[in-house]
Amino acid sequence: MEDILIIIKSILLLIAAAFILLTAYGIIRFKDDIPNVLYARIHILGIADVACIIALLVLNEPLLAVAYFILAPFASHAIANGHYYGEEEK
Repeated sequence: MEDILIIIKSILLLIAAAFILLTAYGIIRFKDDIPNVLYARIHILGIADVACIIALLVLNEPLLAVAYFILAPFASHAIANGHYYGEEEK
């Protein structure tokens, strides 16, 4: 029974790693000349957030997963607000 749990955890970690690789590809794919590219990149980083939460749950770290689940959207919102109101440096 313990072997089955290890296999399931390994599969979930591989899925999380695949999500992170897809996120990296998505961020690199967008060029900077597209208007509002920051919002597209923040949307893509949502995939990485889900992957990290899955990985933390698999690694038996539910408190870190909950904290990440709560704090990651606030950080994304702060970055988007800073960009929208012109607080970025050029």
